Amino acid sequence: MSKKTLNNLSVIIPFYNEQHRLLESLKTLNNYFVNKKNVEIIFVNDGSTDKSDFIICKFIKKYKKIFKIKYIRYKKNIGKGYAIKKGILNSKKDWLLICDADMSVNPNQIDKWVKKNYIKNENIAYFGSRNHSLSKIKTSITRRFLGSLFNFVIYFLFRIKIKDTQCGFKLFNKTYAYDVFKKLKSYRFSFDVELVILLKENNITIKELPIEWIHKEGSKLNIIYDIPKMMIDIIKIKLNQK
Repeated sequence: MSKKTLNNLSVIIPFYNEQHRLLESLKTLNNYFVNKKNVEIIFVNDGSTDKSDFIICKFIKKYKKIFKIKYIRYKKNIGKGYAIKKGILNSKKDWLLICDADMSVNPNQIDKWVKKNYIKNENIAYFGSRNHSLSKIKTSITRRFLGSLFNFVIYFLFRIKIKDTQCGFKLFNKTYAYDVFKKLKSYRFSFDVELVILLKENNITIKELPIEWIHKEGSKLNIIYDIPKMMIDIIKIKLNQK
C-alpha cells in the first residue's frame, strides 16, 4: 500500500453514550489525523441520550476547516452493527477503517501495518486481532476467558477459524465493502460473526493482523444481560444460514 492510498481513508467511528470517553478519544484523533490528507472522519451516533452529541458537535465546529467530517445521528439506539453499516454506506474513500470510540486501538496502528507491508491487496479484509501472536494486549482475565469461550462457540457453530472476530479495529476496501455491508442484518454485538460469513460468501479473504490493544473502562458490554443476547443472535444467524 502506498502512502497515497493510505491517506485515501474513511474512518468510521460508531458510538453510544460515550460522553466520559469521547474527549480523550477526540484528542487521539486530532493528534493522528491533523496532518493527514484526503481523510474523512465519519461519526455515527447510535441514539445517544447523554452529552455525546454536544461533544461531537463542538469538535466538528472547532475542526471542520481542518478535517473532512461527516456526522450521522438518529434517535433510536439500534446497535453497533447498524451504526457501522450506516458509516460504511456513507463513506467516499477507497479504504474504510472501523475504529471503536474508546480508541482501545490507536488509529496510528494503520501506519504500523503499512510499514510492515501487511496491506497488499484490495480484495482482503484486514482484522485487528487481540489473539495474534505479535499483538500486545492489556485486559482482564475475565475478558480473555469470555473471548476464548465466544471463539469456541462460533467455531463449533460456523467453523469460523478467525481467532478474533470481535475486535473493533478493521480495514476494508470499497471494492467489496458496500455490497457486503448492504446485506448485514445483525445489528448488535454479534454482527461481526455475520460479517465474517458475508465476507466469505463474497470470496473476500480475511487476514488477521497484530495490534496494540488497551482495555478502556466504560464498556457498554454487560456480561449478565448482553452475553445471553449475543448467543441468541448467533443462533439466529445459524438458523438463517442457507
